Amino acid sequence: MKDVSLSEDDSNLLVIILDTNPFAWDESAKASSPLSLEVALNQLLIFINAHLALKYNNKVAVIASHVGQSRILYPLPHNEVPQKTMDHDDDNNVNNGGLRRDANIYPHFQVVTEEIVSSLQKLLADTSTEFLKKDIGVSSTIAGALSTALCYINRITKADEEGHIKPRILVLSVSPDSAYQYIALMNCIFSAQKMGIPLDVCKVYGEETAFLQQASNITGGIYVRVENPQALLEYLMMAFLPDRYARNFLNLPTQDQVDFRAACFCHKKIVDIGFVCSVCLSIFCKWSPVCSTCKTKFAFRPMLPPPSQNHKLKK
Repeated sequence: MKDVSLSEDDSNLLVIILDTNPFAWDESAKASSPLSLEVALNQLLIFINAHLALKYNNKVAVIASHVGQSRILYPLPHNEVPQKTMDHDDDNNVNNGGLRRDANIYPHFQVVTEEIVSSLQKLLADTSTEFLKKDIGVSSTIAGALSTALCYINRITKADEEGHIKPRILVLSVSPDSAYQYIALMNCIFSAQKMGIPLDVCKVYGEETAFLQQASNITGGIYVRVENPQALLEYLMMAFLPDRYARNFLNLPTQDQVDFRAACFCHKKIVDIGFVCSVCLSIFCKWSPVCSTCKTKFAFRPMLPPPSQNHKLKK
C-alpha cells in the first residue's frame, strides 16, 4: 500500500457509496429488525453533517450504487442543481441554487442535504421495476460506483498541488456479492490500494460479502457489520467518523476472519478451491488443458502409480 504522510491539518475527503438497491431495501424494511432506506438516509445525512462540522475544509461526495447504474448524488454540476421556486419578496431566500434558507439549519448543511435528497428522489423515480427484473437483474453496480469514486478522487487530488487532501471511501452495503462484477471490483480494490485510499465498509443488511471484506482488508480500511440496524447512526459515528490521522490514536473495530474466496472466470461462481492459470492468473472452477482467457496450452503428463506398485505391475 502507498505510504501516505498524515497530518492533523489535512483536509479530509469522504466519498460515500450508498447502496440504493430497491429490492434489498424492501427486504430490509420487512426484516425482524427493520430499517428502511428513508430512515437510513436520515441517519446518513446527520453523519455527513458531523463530518463537515469536524473541520472547516472537510469535503464530502455521495455516489449511488443502484441497480444497473451508478450516479453521483453530490456534488452535482452547477447546471444540474435542482432549482426551487423563489419568492423574491422573502428575505429568507438565498441565491445558492434557489434554495429557501432555514434559520435553524447551517446553510452549507442545507445545500448538501437538499441536493442529496433531490438527486436520490430523481434516481428512484427513474427506476423501472419490470425493466430491471427482465433485463439487468437485481444486483447493485458496486464496481461502477467504486470506479466513479476513484475517478472523482483522482480529479480532486490532482488539483490539490500541496497534497493536503486525504481521501477515503465508505461503502454502505445492503446487497449480496455479485460474482459477475468480481474482476472489475478487484481492479478497483487494487487501484485504491496503489493510491493509498482506505476503503471502509458498513454492512447494513444481508449476508456477509466476501469481496467487500477483501476490499477493506487489502486497503487497510474498517469493516463493520451492523447488528442493530436501528442504531446505524451510532455505528457511523463511532467507527467511521474519525479521520485517517485520528485513527492512529484510536482502537477501532478489526476483522477477526476474512473470507478470501474468489469467483471463477468461467461460470462466475464463488469457489472455495479453484485452478489458477500461471500466465494470466485467471481462476477456474474446473481444470482445463487450455486457459480460456489467454489461450495458453499447458503441457501435462498422466499421473503414474508409485514406483513400488509400478514394479509389481510389470511382474
